[in-house]
This record gives sequence, structure tokens and C-alpha cells, in this order.
Amino acid sequence: MCEGDYGIKELVLIWQITLSLLHSTQENETSAVTFILVGFSEYPHLQVPLFLLFLTIYTVTVLGNLGMIALIRISHKLHTPMYFFLSHLSFVDFCYSTVVTPKLLENLIVEDRRISFTGCVMQFFFACIFVVTETFMLAVMAYDRFVAVCNPLLYTVAMSQKLCWSLVAASYSWSIICSFIFIHFMLTLVFCGTKFINNFVCEHDAIVAVSCSDPYISQKVIFIFATFNELSSLLIILASYVFIVITVMKMPTTGGRYKVFSTCASHLTTITIYHSIIICLYCVPTTKSSWLLIKVASVFYTVIIPMLNPLIYSLRNKDVKDAVKRLMSFRLSS
Repeated sequence: MCEGDYGIKELVLIWQITLSLLHSTQENETSAVTFILVGFSEYPHLQVPLFLLFLTIYTVTVLGNLGMIALIRISHKLHTPMYFFLSHLSFVDFCYSTVVTPKLLENLIVEDRRISFTGCVMQFFFACIFVVTETFMLAVMAYDRFVAVCNPLLYTVAMSQKLCWSLVAASYSWSIICSFIFIHFMLTLVFCGTKFINNFVCEHDAIVAVSCSDPYISQKVIFIFATFNELSSLLIILASYVFIVITVMKMPTTGGRYKVFSTCASHLTTITIYHSIIICLYCVPTTKSSWLLIKVASVFYTVIIPMLNPLIYSLRNKDVKDAVKRLMSFRLSS
């Protein structure tokens, strides 16, 4: 019996040593990994024009989103649940653009496009957080519009400050959970040597494509979670707007209908652009011939959409335009 016990202990010890050696070998292989972001290097004549274009877009994105946050904080008329969610959407857009665009700009003007394994994983991690958060923030904003239109008398009670903070916290929390799960399964893969990532951003499909091990499980996990996130958020949005349309059609006056549609127009425009590009990326197969299309679509949802959101809400939203006018007149008079 003692010999049997010793045999079991030895087997357990050997198993632990084997696991530790495998883990250390994977760590040693991964630590020596260097990624090179290919980006738009296939078009050397476009490097400077693209740099100037993306720099302009990023400047507008930073000023637009931070300006929107500041305007909402300053203007008391904008201290409503709708603009509370909009301020967080602007914050997410600013952060998302800042995670991606500076590295894109750097790679357009330098020949050394290397990025460390840790740097690539961190960029992917934070990009995931902000993409998932934006997905559900747009769904939360659709629910807010549903309550405002369908239950206007109970709006301030139903959309209490506690509920608003809970919805925002839930969006951030779920996005962080998703990102940790994606990173966990990505780190189970083995990477070795110097690999070319055929994109300007450390995106999941591009990273696992250069793995030295089978990425099947990692790809399936992210596909399941991404599908759930997309479908659940779209379901909330579609259900909210179905009820909004039904309520609007019952309104006796045209003026009331126009007011509701004008209020929802900015949000509808944003979700249409955002989800159209996400669905487009879903439908594009990951093949060598489709990488250019994937890059262009990635530019839209990582660089251009964060710039468009504050522009859409400032140009199409009467409350925001009035707040800007009041702030400008106050500055001029003082």
C-alpha cells in the first residue's frame, strides 16, 4: 500500500513537472515572438496621404468626443438619461480610437512596424472592451428611447439615476469579462518567431492566423460570444424600435410623430452604420483575397465611426445644437 502511495505521488509529481515544462516552453516561445503589422504597407505611395487623413480624423474624433462629454457636463439641459448614455458612448469612442489610431499613424510614417507580443495582446484586450461596451451602450440607448416614447409620464421615474448607472456598469462589466475570456483562450495558443499580421490593428482573426498551434477552440469561443453579443444587442434595439413605431403610429398629430422621429434619428443613424459594418465583417470570409476588404471595414469601425458619432449627434440633435449656441453666446458676451 505504501509502495502504491509512493507510485501515485511520483506520477503526480511527474505530471506537475511536465505541465510546468510545457508552460515554461510556451512562455519562452511566446516571449521571443514579434509581430509586424502589415497595415497599408503594400501601398507606399499612399502612406503620407493616409497619415494626413487619419491624423485629421483622429483630431476630429478627440475634439468631438471630449467636446461632447464637456458640453453634456456643462449644460444643465442635457442632464437627462439620454445624454448621460451619450456621454459614455463618447468616452468609449474616444478610448477605442486612442487604442488603435496612434499605432496606425506611427506605422504609416516609420519602416519598423514591429509590435511586441504583449503590446499586441494589450491592444486587442482594450479594443475588445470598448467594442463590446459600444455594442451594448447603443442597445441601452435604444431602451432609453423606448421608455421615453412609450412611457413619457413615467420616464424620469423609470430611468432613475440608479438604473442608468447599473446599465452602464453592466455594459462595461460584461465587456471586461468577454475580453478576459478571449485573452485566456488566445494565450493557450503557441506563437513563435517573427510573424506578419495582415492588418493595421491586432485583431483576433489576424493574430490567430499566425499561431503555430491549432486556433480552432479560440476561434469558436470568440465566434460564440461575438454572435451572442451582436444578436442580443440587435434584439434589444429592434424590439425597442418596434414598440416605438407602434406608439408613434397611434399619435393623432403629425407634429408629435415628427418630434419623436427627430429625437430618434441620431441614434438610428449611429446604430445603422455601426451594425452594418459589423455584419459586413461577419459575412466576409477570412481569405487572402478578402484581407483588403477586411482592412477597409476595420478602418470604418475603428477610426471613422468614433469620429462620426459626435458629428451625427451634434448636427442632427436640436438639444445639442441649442446647448452649443447658448455656450457660444455666453462665451461671446463674457
